[in-house]
Amino acid sequence: MTDRFVRILGVGLVLLLGLWLVQPYLQRQFLAATTPRQVEARGDLAAFERTTIEIFDRVSPSVVQVAGRAGSNALLNAEQEGAVQSGTGFVWDQAGDIVTNNHVVEGTNGLVVRLSSDAVADAEIVGTAPTYDLAVIRLKSTQQVPPPIAVGTSADLRVGQMALAIGNPFGLDQSLTTGVISALKRRLPTSGGREIANVIQTDAAINPGNSGGPLLDSAGRLIGVNTAIYSPSGSNAGIGFAIPVDVVNRVVPEVIRTGHVPVPGIGVVLGSESASTRLGVHGIIIVRTVPGSPAARAGLRGINTSTRTLGDVIISANNKPVRRLADLTDEIEQVGVGGKVALTLERGGTSTTVTLDVVDVAAAS
Repeated sequence: MTDRFVRILGVGLVLLLGLWLVQPYLQRQFLAATTPRQVEARGDLAAFERTTIEIFDRVSPSVVQVAGRAGSNALLNAEQEGAVQSGTGFVWDQAGDIVTNNHVVEGTNGLVVRLSSDAVADAEIVGTAPTYDLAVIRLKSTQQVPPPIAVGTSADLRVGQMALAIGNPFGLDQSLTTGVISALKRRLPTSGGREIANVIQTDAAINPGNSGGPLLDSAGRLIGVNTAIYSPSGSNAGIGFAIPVDVVNRVVPEVIRTGHVPVPGIGVVLGSESASTRLGVHGIIIVRTVPGSPAARAGLRGINTSTRTLGDVIISANNKPVRRLADLTDEIEQVGVGGKVALTLERGGTSTTVTLDVVDVAAAS
């Protein structure tokens, strides 16, 4: 009985070993998918997916690629690709006006625009606003003008709400990225040593080539113009910046009308908010005044470089508290060139109020 059990066990082990050895062959023979797989039905798209798709389908025809040759009148060609600088733009009106960044078109000639239909049209610069890093270019032929982009407002934006960017990163046209508004009221330096206030920060991927493209809300409305990224590598690091649409909607019509835009100011160079915080100052520190400016004529005082002591600190403008640079610039821009602004200053432990003319500081520079 024992010998028989051993023989049966041995045969079983041999059979199991054989099955193990031929298993791959059997799987290939009977289980391999040698014909096209059956397509599985899927449910409806999620609500946020439908929203994103609808926005892209509606807005992308209004987004274009802008390219120009630096310092040359020749049009673009493949043999001279390295001499091309490019970015993104979007249709502003039926006249063929397209909004983009100033740094996209600065120093270029022979501008061309590639539409979402792949049609290519020549364009010319209508005007620029370097202080706001904005420019308007116009299609020379208006036969194929896509619909203008819908305009929203940046006044009621909230951190955390959805943000979408459409552009041409690295020349890859009609690219959509999504994210959220990460922060508001950032400050962004532009050419000429000035700053844009109330800038929108987003984590929607923005890369070289996205410059000048639209930042959209969940209704597909323009809420900003993508203009810069913060990244040591030069590629997306989750920190992108956009010029707020309320600034764009004020500046662009002026550029279309006159070719440039006045920059309201009083002629002061201001310290950073972080510097005020470190010094325990509630307000904006005046670093220096511009010679001949309204601030200089009114006797405003900057930092004394010899004694390293503070001069004037602006604590209110037209009776509105000034805690951030944006508080002051917003008030001055609302007053506009030709108006007046009343500043309350803290000077040597006492407060004083002065009224200054608001002038076009771009024309004076």
